[in-house]
Amino acid sequence: MSQAADLPLWAALPVAMLLVVGAGLALAGSIGLVTLKSFYDRMHAPTLGTTLGIGSILIASMLYFSVLQTRFVLHEILIGAFMVVTTPVTLMLLARAALYRDEREGNPDAPPRRPPPTKD
Repeated sequence: MSQAADLPLWAALPVAMLLVVGAGLALAGSIGLVTLKSFYDRMHAPTLGTTLGIGSILIASMLYFSVLQTRFVLHEILIGAFMVVTTPVTLMLLARAALYRDEREGNPDAPPRRPPPTKD
């Protein structure tokens, strides 16, 4: 990145701050993935790290390249849209598959299934 020296200070500070926040959120998600005990507890932390961490890194990238190229860069919006759509869907599918497997195997650590709502 030889053009980083050409970035004005008013743009360099938010870019650096967004990168640190994004990296911190991704690190928190990774630590949560390693330290939490059950599969159901571990699903939540990386999802937040992915969504919020990648979001702030993409905003930093948009600002950086928009200032250096003097035009608005839209590639990151498309990446962000795919991340926002695919991450929750993947989490839901993984949770349902794990719950189905645990119910079939009779795993006592599986969360209890809620009864269907009754009509009054």
